Amino acid sequence: MTYQDTLNFIHSLDKFGSRPGLDRVEKLFSYTPEITRGKFIHVAGTNGKGSVCVMLSHILQKAGYKTGLFISPYITEFRERIQINNSPAGRQTLISAVEYYMPYLKELNDQGIVITEFEFLTVIAFYIFRQQNCDFVVCETGMGGLLDSTNVIERPLCSVITRIDLDHTAVLGDTIEKIAEQKCGIIKENGITVTAAQKEEAASVIRKTTEEKHNTLFLAQDIVLHQPQLNKRGAYFEYQGEKMFLPLVGEHQIENLQCTLAVIKALNLLRLRHAHITAQQIRDGLMAVIHPARFEKLRDKPAVILDGAHNKNGLEAFVNAVRKYYGGIGKTLIIGMLADKDSEALYLLRGLFKRIITTDIKNPRALDAEILAQRCKGLAREIETVRNPSEAVDKALSYQDTVFICGSLYLAGEIRPYILSLPEEI
Repeated sequence: MTYQDTLNFIHSLDKFGSRPGLDRVEKLFSYTPEITRGKFIHVAGTNGKGSVCVMLSHILQKAGYKTGLFISPYITEFRERIQINNSPAGRQTLISAVEYYMPYLKELNDQGIVITEFEFLTVIAFYIFRQQNCDFVVCETGMGGLLDSTNVIERPLCSVITRIDLDHTAVLGDTIEKIAEQKCGIIKENGITVTAAQKEEAASVIRKTTEEKHNTLFLAQDIVLHQPQLNKRGAYFEYQGEKMFLPLVGEHQIENLQCTLAVIKALNLLRLRHAHITAQQIRDGLMAVIHPARFEKLRDKPAVILDGAHNKNGLEAFVNAVRKYYGGIGKTLIIGMLADKDSEALYLLRGLFKRIITTDIKNPRALDAEILAQRCKGLAREIETVRNPSEAVDKALSYQDTVFICGSLYLAGEIRPYILSLPEEI
């Protein structure tokens, strides 16, 4: 198989969609059960999962551990979803893993068991991490937790719950409590759980679950950062006597940072007494963090900031950062969304931008740009629709205003390479 053949095969499984439940994927994992055992840090939540995973992965690498990272979706390159020491797995590594499991996939298919793309990707990721002899694997859930494909992990070193909010309500439930119950499905007996600061509806579910599962609970809000200062570049602060810098923008990243540091604290106290992660290694790891499409400044003159905000909690963080760092100047927003995302939260954008340009996303779940434009009426003085994302960028840049892009990480992945290919001055 060529690399493109491999990608085509993986994506061919997408037609089966997302179907929560572990019965199918457990049958595929049964061919190589050993790959579910290892030092996993399992991360669930509504917002902040990706940021926490990336921070943890960089810190563990700087501490000298070979680290696997499983995240989704990717931004520009499919292999970003499966990383070794914060670099995408090699093409041949991916090809070999897919070829190894294809006979098993066919055998299950012959039995009427149809594996989805995400289920298959989870299995080959865990296989690659085992083949690469990773010391740790930082694993982000796809959707929810209890019925997510990644929940085949037998006994994680640590279960992490980032901020919980309403998202995927048709699948996970229509209340914070119901969604929290799904997220808490990753918590296993006699383990360690770390949680971000939560609304009481979610916090009570987490406390109850950790008590029933006999877990030691660590709270992110117990992590004290001294003299934190935030600007357009990121966050400066002092921790454990070391001056540190996190190159991620926004107050919400402080919450994600505290969650990350609570995980490191838990690992140091309870699991890694003979392999302590030092403050210097934390500092070096955070300094190295690169997390595309998280309020990422891609260019100047005019400035272009790309963010993957797509639900209410994400849009709140995005809006707060825009107001704090770019208030009072001419601003244009490009937005494209998936139809199953909370477009009711668009009201948060009211009055923040001079104009909004809606665009389409190459995704079967995309919300039509014209419909999105109708939903954006009254949020800005000017509402336009430019269906092609690259043309939307050209149109936005022509106004010579600061340009912001949000609405979906799928849009970010489509639009980011084009922006980076443009000459600095237009």
